[in-house]
Amino acid sequence: MAPGSHRVSRYTVYAEAALAALVVLGSVALGGAAHWVSWPLSVLSGAAAVLAFVGARRQGETPRVPLLAAPLVGAVVLCVLQLVPLPPGLLALVSPEAAALREDVLVPLGLTGWRPVSLEPSATWRELAKHVAYLLTFVAAVQVCRARASRQRLLAVLAFTGAAVATVGLGHALFGVDTLFGLRAYVHARPPLVTPFGNPNHLAGFLGLCATVAVGLALSKQPRSRAWPFAMAALVSGAGVLLSLSRAGIVFFVFGQVLLAAWLMKQRREARTPARPSWGRGAAVLLGLLATLSVGAYLAADQLWAEARTVDGVESLRRGKMEPWPMMARAARAFPVLGMGRGAFEAAFPRYQTEPNPNTFTHPENAVLQVAAEWGVPGLLLLGLGVWAFVKRVRREDHGPVELAVLSGVAALALHNLFDFSLELPACAVAVAVVLGSVARPREAERMAARRTKMGTLPAGRALALAAGLTVVMLVALVPGRRRMADAEALLAERVAARAPVAEVRALGLQLIDVHPADYLLYRLMAMASVSNGAEGAKDALSFVNHTLYLRPLDAPAHRVAARALLHLGRREQAFLEYRLAHEAGDTRVLISEAMPRARTVEELKTLTSEAPGQVVELAEALLAGPSRRALGLEWLTWAREHFEGRPEATALWMQEARGRLAQGELPAAEVACAEVERRAPDALATQLLRADVWLAQGKRAEALQSLEALVKRFPHDVELAFTLSTRQQEAGLTRRSRDTLAAMAPYLTDLRQRARLLSLEADSFEQEGLLARALEQRRSVVGLLPGPESHFEVARLQELLSRYDAAARSVHEGLRLMPLDDARRAEGEAWAARLEERERALQDAHKGGLLEDAKGREVEPPGSPAVSDAPAP
Repeated sequence: MAPGSHRVSRYTVYAEAALAALVVLGSVALGGAAHWVSWPLSVLSGAAAVLAFVGARRQGETPRVPLLAAPLVGAVVLCVLQLVPLPPGLLALVSPEAAALREDVLVPLGLTGWRPVSLEPSATWRELAKHVAYLLTFVAAVQVCRARASRQRLLAVLAFTGAAVATVGLGHALFGVDTLFGLRAYVHARPPLVTPFGNPNHLAGFLGLCATVAVGLALSKQPRSRAWPFAMAALVSGAGVLLSLSRAGIVFFVFGQVLLAAWLMKQRREARTPARPSWGRGAAVLLGLLATLSVGAYLAADQLWAEARTVDGVESLRRGKMEPWPMMARAARAFPVLGMGRGAFEAAFPRYQTEPNPNTFTHPENAVLQVAAEWGVPGLLLLGLGVWAFVKRVRREDHGPVELAVLSGVAALALHNLFDFSLELPACAVAVAVVLGSVARPREAERMAARRTKMGTLPAGRALALAAGLTVVMLVALVPGRRRMADAEALLAERVAARAPVAEVRALGLQLIDVHPADYLLYRLMAMASVSNGAEGAKDALSFVNHTLYLRPLDAPAHRVAARALLHLGRREQAFLEYRLAHEAGDTRVLISEAMPRARTVEELKTLTSEAPGQVVELAEALLAGPSRRALGLEWLTWAREHFEGRPEATALWMQEARGRLAQGELPAAEVACAEVERRAPDALATQLLRADVWLAQGKRAEALQSLEALVKRFPHDVELAFTLSTRQQEAGLTRRSRDTLAAMAPYLTDLRQRARLLSLEADSFEQEGLLARALEQRRSVVGLLPGPESHFEVARLQELLSRYDAAARSVHEGLRLMPLDDARRAEGEAWAARLEERERALQDAHKGGLLEDAKGREVEPPGSPAVSDAPAP
């Protein structure tokens, strides 16, 4: 075919179809988050590039490689370099952190082979395949978009894909469906707008780009009647951005629209013979933006206002997104030469996390920090090259509305990724590669210059071979890339939970650690498997705990495992210190649930005592709650009061002392402690309640009730105080006054639990008066508010007292249905139900027997009874 021919090869059309499928694929595959997306992404991108270069060869065109492809080529090269196994000496020179991991963790476990720079090689293999796919997608789009019709169709596919995604979300909201198509529920996310995108920030980024491209297409269509579909697509996608409630997404969507309007106005002003006023198209963009904001406000005004009220300026942004950035910057500085490995951030960052956080940081949510951490200085240079190439492309003077819309949308999405990571997933990344390819296509002047200078050109045959080779590399990379950290963790956790033989677990664990050397959870699971073997595995457990803490110094469960191992070895003081470290690392329940019950002496309790505000009071409450630990708790409390003297906790500790002495029946000591509390906090409500409890224990019931009644008058809104008074009144037999107290407090109830508690107290008062039917009515209301085993059992108890055995048995069965299968009280409940059913059968049998006796009595008539005849009366 002659070079000047305008006919498009069918292979180019096939390449266009492959690119269109790639654009749609990201949206279908949960925004690109689905694990299976890598294979179709690789196949379609490779096919698109190969077909595009075959089409170029058939059309006699020379493929062009724009400057914007340079960062993608560099990304592929860096990924390859990060995967090359290096000898220890060279590894220490290139990546001291990777070398330290090898020497301090892997070599002691017998894993002495050469290691690559990447701390998570399998993730880097996947990223290599993704970056090759993005490179091939971009160069294929550059070639395909030489044809105006193909370019328009590809951009239209993106615009209408965004509108379709937003329409799916609007449909779910309209019908009140919380699961995707009624089939899939998002487990770790609750998106405001249910679409294939589980992350609302990613959804907003994708829809913002689609809306901006749709605006450009609408502005470029002639006649204007052809622009309406694209204008509606822009409106729907823009409304989807607003309904996503992503604050950053909304801000940068508006920025992209305003930037497009500004560029259009500037272009009109600089035109020598403007056909229309300079504000024409720019004003149209701003009017469209206003319409979009109006529609979004109409559809979700309350949600948008609630979201806006949570914004408190820079401080909110700093606490939310920016607070972890210094930690992430320190992690990036540790890998200056080649980075920690593309995709390795999730595995490698916990070593540099200096503040406890319950969430796992999979990405920095900042594109600059992401590149700096995973690629080091070379990555930052590539990022700078990409920005320079983009700016150079922006400064061209031959852009139409579509090109300006694409550049505006990409700029807004790039800035959005300073606070998000949507470009890390294929949906947005492929969309950007396609639209940039449409802008970076060679213009006619460039084609003529390229024929003369050969700059930026690549012979079609060589380009075809290169695309085929990269496709093979991409598919091969997916083989080692299929091994994921989450799968390895789940497999090892399953073996540990199943109590597989220690040797088997160790062999599997070492195999998985060799693949995922920086995954701290694998080492922790190995430690858990070893410590479950008792004293025999305690030393091995401590070794794996040390490796875990090397990779994640703030790992609270590892400290807990270390404490168990030290207890097995008899090193109790160190064990309780590890329990305290587990608490300080973020395990807020370890002291109460596991450490405190194992403490035997005051010295061990001293070791457990945390200096964190309020923690000593919680520990005191737990120690004094059970009779078996109360004596030891009171002995420890003597030390704690002296240790925390002068701090806010001191008064609360004296209060715990008084309550502990009351529970022990030591009334003189309780009186002394109560007097000390009154001296320190005479006006506090808790102090007054304590005094009432002391009077009650001393037998001064009238004084206690008078004190509580006076407090209720002073604090009428205090629901707990009213509940306490009502309980005390019932204990004194004042059931009517108890109900009056509850009735006065009812307007101040704030939740269902408080309402259920009020009804329960009313039921107790009615039962105390012998009004069992009214008590049963209240208990049934409690079941309606908070259905649970105990509430059903209370109903059954009253029904049994009223001799309603059948109804009582049904209530017991309802309670058993709500009770966990492993509950120890289940057998007792089943026996109760059987007993009720037996009594109901006995009652029914007695009733039937009575009916039979009555029937027999009517059959045997007494003498002298009048004869009964069926004959009619005369």
